[in-house]
Amino acid sequence: MAIQRLNHAVLYVRDVDQSARFYTDVLGFHVVSEFPGAAFLQADGSTNDHDLGLFQIGSEARASDAGRGTVGLYHLAWEVDTLGEFERLAGVLADGGHLVGSSSHGTTKSLYGKDPDGLEFEIAWIIPAHLLTDDDRGARAGVHPLDIAAEIARFGRDERSGVGISSPA
Repeated sequence: MAIQRLNHAVLYVRDVDQSARFYTDVLGFHVVSEFPGAAFLQADGSTNDHDLGLFQIGSEARASDAGRGTVGLYHLAWEVDTLGEFERLAGVLADGGHLVGSSSHGTTKSLYGKDPDGLEFEIAWIIPAHLLTDDDRGARAGVHPLDIAAEIARFGRDERSGVGISSPA
């Protein structure tokens, strides 16, 4: 039996209330259940029981050293439906001091942010398969500067994202 998709992710955080506020207020998740020291959040439109679990381990917890001194998870990538929502989130993340980078990977347009514990995440908009060009496919092998305004001019603010990594049918 092959893996079909990621059902949910679980993060250890210093302060579950602060983290839950961040993921709800900034990224639009909503809390589906909670108990002392834990919260379970669902993305808008998701059919999963929950998409993100948060477990509090306390304010004395050290920052993750993954990728710098230990192995570990680099980031989670969340998809958005439209370039308009992608642009809005770029502004929200920048205004809150959470945006740490952006890039184009050809088929995928990405924003990178950090949550209150410094855990990195990606927000992605993916070119729908029917709109892909050979140039988009060729650029997929690299990391390029992101120009959100140019992407909106090309695809429109309301163009719906592809699912997963786009490829022709």
